[in-house]
Amino acid sequence: MAEPKKARGTLTIYDVASRAGVSIASVSRVLNGLGSPRAETRERVMQAVRELSFVPDGAARALSNGLKEVIGVVFRRGGEELFEGEDESFLFIDVINRGIEVGARRRGFDLLVSSVGFNDDNVAARIAALAGKADGLILHDRMLSAVGIARLADMVPIVTLAGSPTAASLNVRCDNESGIRALVRHLVIEHGYRSLGYVTGRSDSPDNRTRLHAFATEAAAAGAEIDTGPAWQGNYSAAGGANVVASLLDAGRKLPRAILCANDQTALGVIHALAQRGLRVPQDVAITGFDDVPVARHLHPPLTTIRQPMQELGAMAFDILYSRISEGGGNADTVLAVELVVRESCGCAPGSTRVSGTDPVVKDGHR
Repeated sequence: MAEPKKARGTLTIYDVASRAGVSIASVSRVLNGLGSPRAETRERVMQAVRELSFVPDGAARALSNGLKEVIGVVFRRGGEELFEGEDESFLFIDVINRGIEVGARRRGFDLLVSSVGFNDDNVAARIAALAGKADGLILHDRMLSAVGIARLADMVPIVTLAGSPTAASLNVRCDNESGIRALVRHLVIEHGYRSLGYVTGRSDSPDNRTRLHAFATEAAAAGAEIDTGPAWQGNYSAAGGANVVASLLDAGRKLPRAILCANDQTALGVIHALAQRGLRVPQDVAITGFDDVPVARHLHPPLTTIRQPMQELGAMAFDILYSRISEGGGNADTVLAVELVVRESCGCAPGSTRVSGTDPVVKDGHR
């Protein structure tokens, strides 16, 4: 009498290894996409999987690898709110998190998403508690010092999305410098604006510091006058941008011909505040942003900005973290290219796409 077949639910990778004539480790590497198994080994394993109709069980696979198959994602909440619901919109953060989710889903991982406020107590302890539930962490912003990141990295691998890698962490970012340089060249060379201001992001943000330095350097090289300093300190929010403009005008300050904003939400607030004071964009003051969040093209006027590949940034962050978790690899510092998106808020006429000496230009989403 033939031996009865096992019920499908009781099959394990031991059965697959036995059928394929390879080791358990080889089966695990093939099924989990780890390492570089030989083509012959891969084919034998997959043939055995097909013959046995084997379906890997996620929980069993995670247990055999010592993985929870969970990634923690931490972002910073805003605080000051001038525009109703702004704190809940998380335009930039949400798109990045969707990218992280896409990458995680491909590998069968789940996400634990948490937030910390700028004034929260015990941030390091709260993030460490999340690390205890995950195989690795992705940190949106500089919410821990280099020492704090190093301590956390003793628990799990860390990928940051702001600044630069540390000895203990990996980093993924977009090319802040070339984006700001492209904006400055467009405003000064193409439009002939001779005075520029820059509404910054949060002072502790590495991306903000990089963009501010690139702004000052490129504007000086182009021979433009710049207006910066404490009065121009924003916080990446629409409320912060609006408050900068209102304070400058209340102090009797003359605004420059063009204002670059640290991100699109800041630009939204700046445009709103200018309209409240009867100033027109771009006729009186030209405005640019940075990010190209979905709402940017629907502003009035549509916003000239720098497009960051935000969803790709999130997916790349997961892939790099996964590489570190599974193989101990991963690039220390990954930089993604950006594009100048020309719309009307800078003074370009509708339909104009001409930009000289910059990265590739996109007009309302079309090359």
